[in-house]
Amino acid sequence: MGVDTVIVDHPLVTDALARIRDVTTPNALFRQNLERIGTLLIAEATLTLPTVDGEVETPLTTAAVRRLAVQPVIVPILRAGLGFLAPAQHLLPAADIGFIGIARNEQTHEPEPYVNKLPESFQGRPVIVVDPMLATGGSLIHTLELLIGAGAQQPITVVVALAAPEGIAAVEESGIDITLFTAAVDDHLNDNAYIVPGLGDAGDRQFGAPA
Repeated sequence: MGVDTVIVDHPLVTDALARIRDVTTPNALFRQNLERIGTLLIAEATLTLPTVDGEVETPLTTAAVRRLAVQPVIVPILRAGLGFLAPAQHLLPAADIGFIGIARNEQTHEPEPYVNKLPESFQGRPVIVVDPMLATGGSLIHTLELLIGAGAQQPITVVVALAAPEGIAAVEESGIDITLFTAAVDDHLNDNAYIVPGLGDAGDRQFGAPA
């Protein structure tokens, strides 16, 4: 399967994307629109979650209903992935949350892990990884390998606001199967491994640049 890329072309997605790309957008408004785009992308990414039929009592009678068959596991890649955590929890309040913390070495551009907190079991549960950007693919591949090692089944769903072709190619080459939901696939990575045209550093634009 490799990487099945789904570009979500929705007016609200494109409007939010325009706002988070804009260099003049302040941090608070950036966070707001990142959550907005995250809500829309995650809603699209969960369209195929399995459901079971049931019945409930309404104030007047009974009604046939469908519920989620199993609660998924949401895994934000820290720190930038926190921007998609609130919309994920809003849409899936009963989901378990795992945390993978990965920092990028600014000299080598390689991922450096610092947090690994995952649920005890992934048995039969869909997994949704959330991170605003897929750049080189290093952090995502490291996260996917940790998840598969912990028992997550492929394909794993990945939700990002922006992706670079190089990152998609790297995941393809890893041999890991994912379904990628994104608002856009941008042009390329620059020499500093930033997505062009991109939106800058998603973590810094949410929380401020570290001292």
